[in-house]
Amino acid sequence: MQTVILSEKFQIVIPKKTRDDLGLKAGQKLVLIEKGNSIEVVKIGNIKSAVGIAKGVSAKGLRDESERFS
Repeated sequence: MQTVILSEKFQIVIPKKTRDDLGLKAGQKLVLIEKGNSIEVVKIGNIKSAVGIAKGVSAKGLRDESERFS
């Protein structure tokens, strides 16, 4: 676990090891998700890389159809 410091301008620096491990690039967009008393930083992937991710998935049996469309 790495520790970062929030600057006076409310900025943080992502440590080099983390940037390298996640393949982060300058100017890349990230999403901040608040979870209770913490913040999760999520890398936004390329939408083209998600092609086919749900192939063969069926929503049948997950929820009643009336719940899905209400």
